[in-house]
Amino acid sequence: MTTARTSSGSQRHDLDTNRREPATARVLGVSLAMAAGLAMAAQGRINGALGVELHDALLAAVISFGGGLLVLVAMLPLTRTMRAGLRRLAEALRGGSLSPWQCLGGVGGAMFVAGQSVTVGVLGVSLFTVGVVAGQTVSGLFVDRAGLGPAGAQRLSVTRVLGAVLTLVAVAWSVSGGLNLPGGPGRLWLLALPMVAGVFVAVQQAINGHVGKVSGSALTAALTNFTVGTIVLVLAWLVSLLVSGGPTAAPDNPVLYLGGLVGIVFIALASFVVRLTGVLLLGLAAIAGQLIGSVLLDVFLPAAGHPLTATTVGGTALALVAVVIAGMGGPRERRARLEQ
Repeated sequence: MTTARTSSGSQRHDLDTNRREPATARVLGVSLAMAAGLAMAAQGRINGALGVELHDALLAAVISFGGGLLVLVAMLPLTRTMRAGLRRLAEALRGGSLSPWQCLGGVGGAMFVAGQSVTVGVLGVSLFTVGVVAGQTVSGLFVDRAGLGPAGAQRLSVTRVLGAVLTLVAVAWSVSGGLNLPGGPGRLWLLALPMVAGVFVAVQQAINGHVGKVSGSALTAALTNFTVGTIVLVLAWLVSLLVSGGPTAAPDNPVLYLGGLVGIVFIALASFVVRLTGVLLLGLAAIAGQLIGSVLLDVFLPAAGHPLTATTVGGTALALVAVVIAGMGGPRERRARLEQ
């Protein structure tokens, strides 16, 4: 009898431990994803201002991505884990455990940064976020269902879909005041670019997660991402030179050249977090971080024409609620996590 009770108690202890570990991982993942969202908001403000100052949005994107790449390359001789990660990445590609297309997440990053540089100066950070969120949230549902991320295929539970819908409502609410500004409705066609960028961001987060998993290094995933993205942006900028010419000015503010550093933070965090949360929850938490970052920027570094409004604060609160709902999961989803 004592042995049976001990065995039963041990099983209950193991089950409780298994329940706590996924919950702890999700809390950590959501927290880090929100930090990545804060970085995205800051990067949007920086890259948008750089594009306006240069009068060359694609060159601003090249500077942002290229600056991040230079920093990562400079870190490579000093970072043993990054070098080891590159070796493991090469072995995975040779062995077939990682497909070459799974190293192309930088294309999504290039689209995102280009969208920032082109549209943020015209629409502002908030309206740019609306377009990205619309594409990212819908794409994240399909990406998770298709199993493109390292966590594999994930069921679209009611709570996950509800969280995505509430996040869209929250973001739309937070920027609704901006639609009443002069010329606001006439500029909405520009949202097409950030919407496409949002679709690519969801895919980027999924496949960068594979690179981070096989390499065992978030910095290796970031280096791969920035290399591919920089190549794409340089080629696009060279084509634009034939059409519109080069920049007309060079900003003196050194902060405007730091977008790449902020991007490193986001890509490294996202490639690690996606293994804990899945693509959809990562996107939702990052969106909440972006909204919080927008509020902090408006409070401490207000931009002309984009004052902090009650709708922005209300939308931020609703987005945080949406992230909590999406992270809860239904009973079947919780049981599936315990079985993994």
